[in-house]
Amino acid sequence: MQGIPEFQAGGQRQPMNPASTPFGNAFYGASSGLIRGGLGAYGEKILGSGSEYVQSNISKYFSDPQYYFQVNDHYVRNKLKIVLFPFLHRGHWTRITEPVGGRLSYKPPFNDINAPDLYIPCMGFATYLVLAGISLGISGKFTPEALNWQFVKGMVGWSSQVMLLKVSLLSLGGGEAPLLDMVAYAGYTFTGMCLAVLGQITLSYAYFLVILWTCLCMAIFLVKTLKRTLFAETRGYDSNKHHYLLLCIALAQFPLIFWLSNTSGHWLF
Repeated sequence: MQGIPEFQAGGQRQPMNPASTPFGNAFYGASSGLIRGGLGAYGEKILGSGSEYVQSNISKYFSDPQYYFQVNDHYVRNKLKIVLFPFLHRGHWTRITEPVGGRLSYKPPFNDINAPDLYIPCMGFATYLVLAGISLGISGKFTPEALNWQFVKGMVGWSSQVMLLKVSLLSLGGGEAPLLDMVAYAGYTFTGMCLAVLGQITLSYAYFLVILWTCLCMAIFLVKTLKRTLFAETRGYDSNKHHYLLLCIALAQFPLIFWLSNTSGHWLF
């Protein structure tokens, strides 16, 4: 009968497939391949550009942490001499570059005495805490809370120094220097701080002379270093503003070191 679909044996209905042509199949395959290829290329472009952007910003602001620990005994001895006796340094203060992968890159610390490192600042900070604990013990004020306050003071002082360098760079139109560079330069303060606290333990009131010496050396070291490295990389250059900022950084070392050298176990003095 007409109008009644035909059934095969077993009661199953025959599949009714639409007629297919070679032109339709070819068009469908080409269009789907084009869409998949276009979306894939676009996605790779987005992901690739995003990863390159993240990688470039990480390398710009944070650099490679392992770079700052590539030191040896020769570098550490000479770097301590420069930090503690900067006026005796007769060489240049600029960093040495080398071509790496088609672009210029700074040599690691063991090949460049002017390169920043984090080994000396970290060891200086740890030694500062040990000497502060000894000073607290000699004065009969040692408690875990007092040593904890010294740790907090040290971290606040280190962070304040980094912020001072960062603000100075931003005011000159720069600010693209790696963050770990500024952390390293700011951390050299604890090298002199160890001498100041050691003088407080052994020299009684004569340690004020040691503190003044430390402040003066750190001011000279930072001025000479920043003038030839961080500030030299800024986009804009204003000689008057440049000199004023260097003077402010030098003067800021005096209250900062006086504050950090106090090991009374209190926040202020």
